[in-house]
Amino acid sequence: MHATPSPTLFSPLTLPNGQIVPNRLAKAAMEENMAGPGQVPDERLFQLYQTWAQGGMGLILTGNVMVDPRAMTGPGGVVLQQGSDLTPFKRWAQAARSGGAQVWMQINHPGRQVMAAMGQPGWAPSEVALDLGKHSHLIAKPQAMTEADIAHTTARFADTARLACEAGFTGVQVHAAHGYLLSQFLSPLTNRRTDRWGGTLENRARFLLAVVQAVRAAVPADFCVAVKLNSADFQRGGFDEKDAQLVVHMLGGLGVDLVELSGGSYEAPAMQGESRDGRSLAREAYFLTFAQEIAQTARIPLMTTGGIGRLEVAQTVLGHGVAMVGMATALAMNPALPLAWREGRALDAPRPVNKLKNKVLAALATMALIKRQLHRLGAGQQPHPGQSAVLSLLLDQLRTKRLTRRYRRWLLALVPSHGAP
Repeated sequence: MHATPSPTLFSPLTLPNGQIVPNRLAKAAMEENMAGPGQVPDERLFQLYQTWAQGGMGLILTGNVMVDPRAMTGPGGVVLQQGSDLTPFKRWAQAARSGGAQVWMQINHPGRQVMAAMGQPGWAPSEVALDLGKHSHLIAKPQAMTEADIAHTTARFADTARLACEAGFTGVQVHAAHGYLLSQFLSPLTNRRTDRWGGTLENRARFLLAVVQAVRAAVPADFCVAVKLNSADFQRGGFDEKDAQLVVHMLGGLGVDLVELSGGSYEAPAMQGESRDGRSLAREAYFLTFAQEIAQTARIPLMTTGGIGRLEVAQTVLGHGVAMVGMATALAMNPALPLAWREGRALDAPRPVNKLKNKVLAALATMALIKRQLHRLGAGQQPHPGQSAVLSLLLDQLRTKRLTRRYRRWLLALVPSHGAP
C-alpha cells in the first residue's frame, strides 16, 4: 500500500460537496468599498477581479457583500438582496471566474460595527457599545435585535446566497468573524442576552448555525458554502480558541465545505497582527497555531489567513494540516504572486509601511493604504506599496465622506422609512 503523498500548494482540493478547488492558494476577502452608484459592482470591480483571476489562485473570495442595505460596513459596499438587478453581478462573477478559480461571494451583516455617519443604528445581540477609546463616537449606537430581527436577517443571508448562485458565483462564505454581527453573537463580551440566543456557547452559536442551515437549504448541493470564523477575539473574556474548536465541530454536520480561521475585530485588529489580551501573534501566519490545533479534530477542510505573503510561510501552513492558504494584503501588493510561485519564482509580497503609534489610527491607515492599491488595480494600474499610509488615510476619509452622502441619498430613495434590519 502506498502512502498518500502530502499535498503541495498546487495540488487540487476536493471539498465535501464534491467540488474541486484547483490549488491550495486563496485570495481572501478584503473590503474594497468600490461599489458603483446603486451599491452594485461596476467596471472597477470587474477589472480588479479580472486581474486576480489571471494571478493563479485556486479560490477567490470577494470582499463583503451586504445582505441588508440598512446595515453596511462602509458607504462603498456592495448590496445584494431580493429585487437586485443581477446583470452587474453576473459580469463580476464572469470576470472573477475567467482564470478557472472557484469564486465565492462573502456575505455579511456588520451588526454594531457601523459608522455613525451612515445614519443607521448598529444592530447587535445586546446594547454593548464599541470601545475605540476617543474614537468611539464615530461608531453608531448599538440596538439589541428582537426575535423578528434575527429571523428576518437569517432570511436575508439565504436570499443573498441564492442570488449569488443565480449570478454565477460558485459559492458563498458566511462572515462570522472580525466582530461583525454573527461574531458578536458568538462572543460573551458582546452577547449578554438571557434568552435562547445568549448564555452558553450553544445558544451564542445558534444564530450562526441557523444562518448556515438557511443558506445551505437555499442553494444546490454542488454550490459551496463556507464560513469565516475567528480563531479567537483576542480580548480578555471573549470568544477563544476552545470556543472556535467547538463551533467548527457544530458546523461539521451542516454541509459546510470550508472554514476559514482568522481573528480579531475593530477593537482588537488581530487580522493586522494586533492583540488586546496580552498575547503576541506571530509576525507571519498569525493564526496558524490555532488552525493547526483545530485541524486535528475538524471534519471540514480549514483555511487560515493573516500575514501570509512568502512562499516558505505558505508551504509551512499547508504542512501543518491546513487545507487552504489564504492571502489578502499580499495579493493587493502583488496580485500575481501564486502564478509566480507556480513558475518557480519565489517572490515575496512587500508589506505596507505604517509608522503611526496610535493603534486605532494605525489600523485605519493600513486598511486605507491597502484599499488604495485595490483602486489602482481596479483602474488597470500596478500596485504602489511605497505610498504614504497617512496620505492614504486622509484620501480615504475624504472619499468615505463623499460616498456616505451618495449612500444616504440612495437609501432614502430606496427605503423612505428606515426600520429594523
